[in-house]
Amino acid sequence: MTTAASTSAGPSVVAKTPAAPSQAAAAHFEAKLAFETDCADVWYATNHETKDFVLVDVRTPALYAAGHVPGAVNIPTRQLSEARLADYPADTLFVVYCAGPHCNGSTKAALKLAKMGRPVKEMIGGLTGWIDEGLGLARA
Repeated sequence: MTTAASTSAGPSVVAKTPAAPSQAAAAHFEAKLAFETDCADVWYATNHETKDFVLVDVRTPALYAAGHVPGAVNIPTRQLSEARLADYPADTLFVVYCAGPHCNGSTKAALKLAKMGRPVKEMIGGLTGWIDEGLGLARA
């Protein structure tokens, strides 16, 4: 496909690698959504639906106190343990977040929870994404 804006022959850098077949793309994106959610969905579920997950801020207590997603509990990644989670039923869905895309604390926490056999999703964007969406923070 060419357009008036094309300056070279052949496909664009975007189209050079063909898109996956629709069935493979659907499987990929469905699987991706099994691992992550976003700030807008967390906000909507918290404010308009039954909150059927525990939102966990995995940053330090000081950072949590300075500003966190409303309704989040603070369990730093290093403190995630069977003992710390004993009060939550085994089928509790945990949604974890950290500072933002530059931080892998939520990925480490999600891995830790998964290895404990706990259902988990990562809130992509973290606190930075939450702020970028224009959503408010709570302070402890």
